[in-house]
Amino acid sequence: MEPFTTLTSRVVAIETTDIDTDQIIPARFLKTTTKIGLGKNLFADWRYEEDGTPKSDFVLNQPEVQGVQILIAGDNFGCGSSREHAPWALMDYGFQAIVSTSFADIFRNNSLKNGLLPVIVDEDTHQQIMSLAEEDPNLELSIDLASQTLTLPDGRQIEFPIDTFSKTCMLEGLDQLGYLQKQMDQILKFEESYGDRVNTLSPSSGDERRETRD
Repeated sequence: MEPFTTLTSRVVAIETTDIDTDQIIPARFLKTTTKIGLGKNLFADWRYEEDGTPKSDFVLNQPEVQGVQILIAGDNFGCGSSREHAPWALMDYGFQAIVSTSFADIFRNNSLKNGLLPVIVDEDTHQQIMSLAEEDPNLELSIDLASQTLTLPDGRQIEFPIDTFSKTCMLEGLDQLGYLQKQMDQILKFEESYGDRVNTLSPSSGDERRETRD
């Protein structure tokens, strides 16, 4: 997982609310066990005709949005099933952050574990961003994870929430296993000290505890 510190990018907006994980990546594409290549099937039922031809009116098929790394999405983004393929597909396409007024809890947790940053903003800010994106196809936003701020084109900074553990992992580019491995010295020291405490317990004290429990 790559560290996430700051990001400045153009945006693409999909205003639809309650976009579920089956719309993000349809179930027929879940047979794969790799993250690579899922991006081409992101929003597949919206992006392609039945014969696989790209739909010219869908926003991700527009040439000017290629390379965009921030998605502005409608409320309750990522609802539905718990499939981890949803953030995988978004990241494989190239998105590094999603801005919305709310996210489904499981999707949000899956995103944070994989290095995709969900940014929650209030409704007024969200509507302002949507309007700006409609007016200016080259609209850029900046995200600073350390300060937990989203900066708008007018310089206004909006704070967004993120739990301390997820923030630390994303800043350092660590998944949960990587975080535990980084603490290995402390874990080993605890195991050694715990073993010393166990060894100092006398048989009589153990008998007393068993009698108390009985």
